[in-house]
Amino acid sequence: MIYYVEDDTNIRDLTVYALKQAGFEAAGFPAAGEFFAACKRRLPELVLLDIMLPEVDGLEILHLLREDPATKHLPVMMLTAKGTEFDTVSGLDAGADDYLAKPFGMMELVSRVNALMRRAAAPAVAADDEFSCGPVSLTVSSHDVTVDGEPVTLTLKEFDLLRTLMQNEGHVLSRRQLLEDVWGMTYVGETRTVDVHIQTLRQKLAAAGAGSDAYIQTVRGVGYCVKQP
Repeated sequence: MIYYVEDDTNIRDLTVYALKQAGFEAAGFPAAGEFFAACKRRLPELVLLDIMLPEVDGLEILHLLREDPATKHLPVMMLTAKGTEFDTVSGLDAGADDYLAKPFGMMELVSRVNALMRRAAAPAVAADDEFSCGPVSLTVSSHDVTVDGEPVTLTLKEFDLLRTLMQNEGHVLSRRQLLEDVWGMTYVGETRTVDVHIQTLRQKLAAAGAGSDAYIQTVRGVGYCVKQP
């Protein structure tokens, strides 16, 4: 079941219709009250959120979802007309798994929804538990990241992205490969999802003393890699 919170009736109905045509169960809600009431009756498998909503905005709804143990790990995609980079970063920092600006194509939406659903349903794969590069350390089992022993708070996708890069230290990973490995996306058209996550990840590591791009390096025309400078 997919829940979509959107106060514009036309957009909400069209999106819910497109999701149903693609084979998903879906329901739409105009505001937070109806949405949370539905969550008490039945938890969704994925949530689509607009930002500009009456009463409680989408970012606050996302914050409440991430605070509740029952919904903490629900995949959430922001669908909103606020498409500036600042708004994108705000949504991702708040814990969104993906972000799609209006107007969006229904084929791309369905592709991204499929990707998030696959990612959420994927079984955990046994792997090394600890990784380090310079002062940056990551522990998978405890979901911890530190810089020189000081903890760094990351969103779920920032953590997954850093883990994937550190697992492949010294190897350049393309944006397409990162989309597939971290988000499970096989095709999503034009997207800056990876670039925005890299930007916020660098900012958080830099604020902790790791250097803005000393460890997550850009290889122009190819992608990104983690290695010591």
